[in-house]
Amino acid sequence: MTRETPHNIKAYQHDSHVERTDVIAVEEPMEIRLVLGPVEKRTMRSLTVTMRTPGDDRDLAIGFLFSERIIRGLAEIDTIEFSGVDENGTPHGNTCRIMLNPSVEVDFAALQRNFLSNSSCGVCGKTSLESLAHHGCRTIVSELKIASRLIYELPDRLRKSQPAFSTTGGIHAAGLVDANGKFQYVREDIGRHNAVDKLIGAALQSGDIPASKFGIVVSGRASFEIVQKAIVAGIPLMVAIGAPSSLAVEMAEKYGMSLIGFASSRRFNVYCDPYSVLDPS
Repeated sequence: MTRETPHNIKAYQHDSHVERTDVIAVEEPMEIRLVLGPVEKRTMRSLTVTMRTPGDDRDLAIGFLFSERIIRGLAEIDTIEFSGVDENGTPHGNTCRIMLNPSVEVDFAALQRNFLSNSSCGVCGKTSLESLAHHGCRTIVSELKIASRLIYELPDRLRKSQPAFSTTGGIHAAGLVDANGKFQYVREDIGRHNAVDKLIGAALQSGDIPASKFGIVVSGRASFEIVQKAIVAGIPLMVAIGAPSSLAVEMAEKYGMSLIGFASSRRFNVYCDPYSVLDPS
């Protein structure tokens, strides 16, 4: 699927400019529809429309359903259909229809409240904290240890694993990394949340959820929504290239996640490390 597209531009530098072709990241909407209910009375509901970079759409859909706690595992999904396939038989299109197991119940009123919440609303953030416990999230238990010398290297390693960023400069990434600093999965998207959902979806399909043996590295800041998704996936360590928010730190402390911000080759800040997941040696 197309993740980048060429565009003619005028590039200015100092007092002159040149005309050339630039490459920009593609952004398109994807609607997720759910088919649910008992076998004899199935109904279809539009769940959400997300702006994303096409590619890894199946991972995105599955990761979104899991991280938003609509499903508890792959067994609750019967089939996933897209609106078409390309010449290689790969699903594509901007409509994703997910048939849920007839036993799955979805509280759309609660989902609507969750989707309306954002980091600018403290009340919504507190509600999000409480909803994690309500949906069965527990304190993360993990034996993961990553040496501090590897933390310095992770931002550059993530960047080298971003083919779309290297050509567009305008796309986020999230990667699952093991104790040796090796990335098991990396996913890219123009949206930070989508990159994380794609990553979680890929890990869930490979049997790596809960991801207690991995850390997650994100190319942007650590917002409470990003931390929340990682907690649902059971990830014990987050390394963010940007800053964390206060609620992200509060969430990490509550659920036993080690949270690192402002990571670069020169420095990083440890905001919480309750179970010594990080080895500073």
